[in-house]
Amino acid sequence: MNELLSGKSVVVTGAGRGLGEAFAVHAAQAGAAVVVNDVDAGLAEATAANIRAHGGRAVASGHSVADPEQAKAIVELCEAEFGRVDGLVNNAGVNYEALPWQDDPAQIRELIETNVLGVIYTGTAAAEAMMRHGGGSIVNISSGASLGQRKLSTYAASKGAVASLTYSWALDMEDVGIRVNAVCPLAHTRMVWKSERSLRNCPPDRTPARIAPVVLFLLGDGSHGITGQLIRCNGPQLHIVGQPYLKAPILERDVWDSDSVQRAFDEVFGAHLEPYGLEKRVPPRLRKWTEGPSSPLRSA
Repeated sequence: MNELLSGKSVVVTGAGRGLGEAFAVHAAQAGAAVVVNDVDAGLAEATAANIRAHGGRAVASGHSVADPEQAKAIVELCEAEFGRVDGLVNNAGVNYEALPWQDDPAQIRELIETNVLGVIYTGTAAAEAMMRHGGGSIVNISSGASLGQRKLSTYAASKGAVASLTYSWALDMEDVGIRVNAVCPLAHTRMVWKSERSLRNCPPDRTPARIAPVVLFLLGDGSHGITGQLIRCNGPQLHIVGQPYLKAPILERDVWDSDSVQRAFDEVFGAHLEPYGLEKRVPPRLRKWTEGPSSPLRSA
């Protein structure tokens, strides 16, 4: 057992199986006392029992992060059992595939309540507790899907929201000693099993255990001074995801009208459109600009 998180108390949401279970088990193996949360209380208790059976400290929580009072109760349980909250892994989430015109309002609501509001409710409760004890570390679980992925628009939007929360919370919480980062994992989990496309992109050997060291690092003191970062790990590859930025050229005039906006895109921005989505699809206008017989680049 390493002592990376020795003396720390950590909350892991959605920890009954998959990534969350791996994060909770590895945190306990690294010396942390862990609140294992999952809306399926039986799964949460199974993970906690496994940790205790191997000499770790863990307590189970069956609270739902989608309810603000229950989310607060998860954090309060950690304080009551272990005296403080040093770390939070905001992992709980749901997913489904649907084309936009087939999306179901009930599923949309459930996903946003869990993936976005659940992160906010649990994160703000944890931040309040961490302030009382001198700081801590929040690790949100985002996704590369936030860059755009077919048939996952609602899920992608929720994970984009998590990325934005991470950037903003890092700004808000730095002065009170709380670091906030996000991890975009790709691992062979139940979410992957339900998606043939994802299964092709994520072989079974890319287990949640291969992502856990990244989360442990961000929870531990070795990541002191690192905040506001989005970090992607798909098993073999580890890299930082670039944050949105204002792309040059930046055109300026006193007043923009429809004609001048049209000219801006025809004459300048057409060559600077961004590929979109994880597959880096090139916008048709950019293809026309760079490949067509009348392309300004060809005549230049």
